[in-house]
This record gives sequence, C-alpha cells and structure tokens, in this order.
Amino acid sequence: MTYYSDKVFDLQRLFGIKDIEARQESIRVGEQVYDVIDDVIVALPPARRPSGAEPLGAGDDTFAPDIQRTFGREWETFPTILPEHRREFDFYFDLLDLSDLSDALVCDLGCGIGRYSHFLAPSCRRVVLVDFSDAIFVARRNLASTDAIFVMADLTRLPFADDCCDFAFSLGVLHHLPLDALEAVRSLRRLSPRLLVYLYYALDNRPPHFRALLRLVSAVRVRTARIGNERVRAALATLLAYVLYAPVLFAGRPMERLGLARLVPLVDTYQGKSMARIRQDAYDRFFTSIEQRVSRSQIEELRTDFSTVKLSDGTPYWHFECVR
Repeated sequence: MTYYSDKVFDLQRLFGIKDIEARQESIRVGEQVYDVIDDVIVALPPARRPSGAEPLGAGDDTFAPDIQRTFGREWETFPTILPEHRREFDFYFDLLDLSDLSDALVCDLGCGIGRYSHFLAPSCRRVVLVDFSDAIFVARRNLASTDAIFVMADLTRLPFADDCCDFAFSLGVLHHLPLDALEAVRSLRRLSPRLLVYLYYALDNRPPHFRALLRLVSAVRVRTARIGNERVRAALATLLAYVLYAPVLFAGRPMERLGLARLVPLVDTYQGKSMARIRQDAYDRFFTSIEQRVSRSQIEELRTDFSTVKLSDGTPYWHFECVR
C-alpha cells in the first residue's frame, strides 16, 4: 500500500478525473503520470523543477526560477515551525470560524514549510500543501504526523480542476510572482468558493516615514537579492536581524508603553518574537527579487470579481477573505 492509496477520492476531486492510480513511485492521472518523491507529487515539468536542466521557453514570463531557488533555500535554512507561528496563524485566520472547515478539503497555496497547515490540519478533513520549491519537502517532514497531500506545482499553472477544494489560502506568496498579484488572486477564484489571502501592503495606513524607510530597504534589496552564495545570505540575514531589526525593536519599547508603537516601524510586527523568527523574515525581505505591494483600496476593487471581499482590520495588513 502506497502513501496515496487511501487518498484517491480526494485526488480525484483535486485533479477533476476519476481515472487515478496510486503507484509506488508515481501517480497516474488519466494519461498523465506524476513522479512521487518522498510522498510529494511532482507536478512540475522538468524545465520548472528546481534542479531542471532544460531551459525555460523563450518569452516565458510567468515563472521566476530565482524566486523558486530563493524560497527553497530560505525554508531549508529556516525549517522549524516556531511557537510564534501559532500566534501568526491566529492573526491570519481571524476572519474564519474554523469549525466550518471540519469536513473540508483545504488547499495551502505556497505552503513553504507548512507552518500554517500544521495548525490548520486538526480543524479540517484534509489539507493539500502546494509549493513550487524544495520547501515542499520540508513541509512533508513537518507534517509527517498528518494525512496531508503534498504537491510540487506552480501556482500560475496548477493542474487542478475547478472547485477542487472547499477552501484555499495563500499567505505571503502572490506578491512574489512575476505577474500582477491581484490578477493572481482572480486566477485562483476558480479553485474554491472561499479564498484567504495575504499580500504585502503599501503602508497606506502608516505615517510617511514608514514609506520612506521602505524605499530605502527596497533599494538595498535590489542589490542583496543578487547575492547567490547561501552562506553569505544566511550570515547577512543574521547580521541584519541584530543590527537593524533588534535596535529598532529596542527603541520601540518605550513607545509601546506609551501606546504609540504603531509609529515605530517593525514594532507591532516583531515585538516579542524570537531572533530565529526575525532572521527568517530578514532573509525573506532582503533576498527576494520580486516584491509587490497593494493598498486597501486596490484590494477592495476585487469586489467586481467576488461576491464578498472581507478585509481584516488587524495585523498583518491587509489579509482578506474572498467569497465567490
């Protein structure tokens, strides 16, 4: 019996086809055969795999191999699900009643190390974790005690059927794609009647000095993202955590006591978090070549494509739920 032998029913819904066979080292979906490596269904063509030797086709502007490599490296460098990830999970899912998902098939789109699925899995029938980088194998290890489905696939070309799941979420992912982030949200509406999303916000509810600092950080990021050596990246992430993040957080403590923490960059996001968590975010912030930001008003424009768009007023800004 293979890992997927008892999951054929959910695979049929996921791929939208009844003719599915779970083999020892592959999954046959109709005439398509996907390799299975360490229980991960590899649904990327060879040219798009992290170790793929085949060149991407000319004019292929929907795939960013540098983003794929960066996130694979990031989550291999920071593979541990931390206690503060539980608190983040609660913030992101404040718009939902988790009891509604008790019988749901849920898709985690851009799962990374699976930190949010780790906390969501007990509340739903089954979770499907999807990532296009080697992080999916880290997620498999982190969710070894669950009965999840793991798929290596590109969110811009998912092989999944319409209405393949009951609920889907994509947190901190779509703003790193080489296509408009809000268009990416619209493209995912076919998968599920409900979609929870977090996109980097444009600091539109913050004082001007936040945006000035962001411009400076972005100028630095353009250069640091070109660094390929993984040891240098890890060392710089640690250095930035201690010489940039930590001093700002320390300076923000008296402002926090005065109830003015929202005037100090980083404070309401990172106060009380471990250096391990801050190092991971420093890596994410300074070594990712693509970063988009959207305002609340831009997100509200999605109401032309969804029956309901509900934004949370809490951090992280702006996470929102879309209902078809």
